[in-house]
Amino acid sequence: MSTHLPTAHRERTARLRDALLAAAFTADGLLDLLGAPAYAALARSETVPALRATRGSGPLETLVRLFLLQRPVAYGQAAAALPVEECLADGWLVRDEADPELLRASVDVRPYGGPEGQDWWIISDLGCAVGGAGGIAGGEAGPGGVDRSQLVLGVGGASTTLAGITVRTPVASALDLGTGSGIQALHAAQHATKVTATDLNPRALHFARLTLALSGAPEADLREGSLFEPVAGETYDLIVSNPPFVISPGARLTYRDGGMGGDDLCRTLVQQAADRLNDGGYCQLLANWQHIEGEDWRERLSSWVPRGCDAWIVQREVQDVAQYAELWLRDGGDHRAGPEQYAARYDAWLEEFAARKTKGIGFGWITLRKTGSDAPSVIVEEWPHPVEQPLAEAIRAHFERQDFLRTHDDAALLATRFRLAEEVVQEQVGLPGAEDPEHVVLRQNRGMRRATKVDTVGAGFAGVCDGTLSAGRILDAIAQLIGEDPVVLRDRTPESIRMLVEQGFLVPLPADAP
Repeated sequence: MSTHLPTAHRERTARLRDALLAAAFTADGLLDLLGAPAYAALARSETVPALRATRGSGPLETLVRLFLLQRPVAYGQAAAALPVEECLADGWLVRDEADPELLRASVDVRPYGGPEGQDWWIISDLGCAVGGAGGIAGGEAGPGGVDRSQLVLGVGGASTTLAGITVRTPVASALDLGTGSGIQALHAAQHATKVTATDLNPRALHFARLTLALSGAPEADLREGSLFEPVAGETYDLIVSNPPFVISPGARLTYRDGGMGGDDLCRTLVQQAADRLNDGGYCQLLANWQHIEGEDWRERLSSWVPRGCDAWIVQREVQDVAQYAELWLRDGGDHRAGPEQYAARYDAWLEEFAARKTKGIGFGWITLRKTGSDAPSVIVEEWPHPVEQPLAEAIRAHFERQDFLRTHDDAALLATRFRLAEEVVQEQVGLPGAEDPEHVVLRQNRGMRRATKVDTVGAGFAGVCDGTLSAGRILDAIAQLIGEDPVVLRDRTPESIRMLVEQGFLVPLPADAP
């Protein structure tokens, strides 16, 4: 098969997009055709259920078999679904080498639903839409003889996670660093006047151009190069990156291995981000980091945060070094090598971890906001619990609350009116039949879905926060009810209020709010 990639001719790509829409080759159309079990299996790179569901000869079945299942189809079938001669001319389709009357796809075209119901398509190498390059049989070569190290992946869990946490306020400029197939640039194009996308792999830039063109998005400024080198001297309102964060002994696969030792690539990205952000701008990325013997991982990550930036770092998962090595050995297809070769590569991973005194690997999100403050808010926490995606609004609100807390001393805090966040419930925990609960828990059913213990004063305070009275007046009323000195209550309660604000249980209202 030819290794030439399709071209993104604007008018012909628009006609291809019209054909895909006419056939309902969309995220919703796939779900309707395949059903939920086969649709979910396809997301796990399991194709048998989808093959069984596409035995018909309609246009949608044809497109699924062509672009998602990598099966040849007859010329006539393709012509019933696509402008076939244009697709052949532009390289979306190629003739089968064994039978020229059969056509094959040259790339994976994956339907993807945008946040506002848009019909988009993410373009990647065949077999790389989900599940990594490990799904491709063979040695160091991918489909069509492409060097495995240069393969371009499509939509996976990491990319959708990053898309869901990225703050979506309208901005003048956005940078997608390490764009890959272009999914983050596609999202950014919906709320940024100008999008710049970079990648070390020139094939990735070509795939990103195809993704944007087929999805009907504006063109991006595509630049080849490593990290911030292609944008030296430029600043942005938003930087997003799903970088090659895997901590591995050597850079074999460009899409995952950054070529730096340990977690230096992620640390470098974080440390250099401040110089590339405009005031108030966000940098959001996914990262892996080492848990090193004798070091507190929270302190270690806090030290990465550049001066003048607030930060919120959330660790979602930790793997021991053996689990981690096995995961990425499978991803790279090393499990298909001979037993001796696999064992040697496994040993090399463990040797690298031992040399760096690494006992585990954390995975999570890093969000920076450039504030210029001399008293930055740097929060590093572990949160392996379920959350509600998309989290973008919750993350934006988190940083707004840090601004509020930084600029309000206790007196100003008590003069502020608050309202209880949406869908917060109270739970009383104690033995059945007991007169009083052992403790009270406030629980969020939105966003991070946090839960926190509060005393009876905290529970009573939160329960009457409807934006009508200031915090101080509420405490005065509670003091009268429980027979406590209101001055003492005002002195000891602000710390608890700050905690409830920081964690998103209480929302401060502007002074001029009705």
